Amino acid sequence: MYKYLTIIFAIFLLISCQDINRTPKPDDLIPEEKMVEVLTEISLLHGAKSYNKSQMEEKGIDPYPYLTNKFGIDSLQLVKSNDYYAQNYKQYSRIYDSVKARLLVLVDEYDSIRESKQQKGDLLREKPPRDSLLRKRIRRDSIVPLSID
Repeated sequence: MYKYLTIIFAIFLLISCQDINRTPKPDDLIPEEKMVEVLTEISLLHGAKSYNKSQMEEKGIDPYPYLTNKFGIDSLQLVKSNDYYAQNYKQYSRIYDSVKARLLVLVDEYDSIRESKQQKGDLLREKPPRDSLLRKRIRRDSIVPLSID
């Protein structure tokens, strides 16, 4: 009896997995390179929003209109393109590998900028070497009194 239930369950499972509805390729599909740029920008915006949420709210900055204006896309186009690429695992993986590589390059650039600013700040904080002329004290007897006539 247990065998028959297992076989029936396996058949139902196989039959239910047959009708996978794939998202058709949208007419306004965002090209792969542009999608990499958009997803990179989204990652940066999410990071900025989670880091400086109160400052962004105080200034009334909404990152998503900025994103749609910058790339000339709308939210529906982004969702459809993301769904389409998500169903194509190899292509989506390639897109996210490119996003990751771009973010790593940006991190390296910002780290080098921060280090150079920190070094400049350290140089400004260091005490300048004393000039040998400033060290010499003037003797009182070498001062010539001014005569008031």
